[in-house]
Amino acid sequence: MNSIRKHVFVCVNERDGNNPKGCCASKKSLEVMTQLKKAVKEHGIKDIRVNKSGCLGCCENGISCVIYPDGIWYTIPNEQKAILEISESIVKEEIANDYLMYKKKV
Repeated sequence: MNSIRKHVFVCVNERDGNNPKGCCASKKSLEVMTQLKKAVKEHGIKDIRVNKSGCLGCCENGISCVIYPDGIWYTIPNEQKAILEISESIVKEEIANDYLMYKKKV
């Protein structure tokens, strides 16, 4: 039986440098994913898995991340503060509003 209750996917897709959408890999998304994975692991959480993914279709927004089954989409800046805030929000089951890719319209 799989004991993983959440999956955090971080895009590490690589595109040609001339592509107008850009790519997450060129923004060092693999390093960001590794730091996010380490931060979640340091909290002793074993039922949340942080994985790299192929293209999530949002590379023009920055490093793309989606959390399942929650359906929360983040744009992750390659900054230690952002990675820490997002990892803490995942562990605490909160939303890091400052990094939401899609904000609800009121």
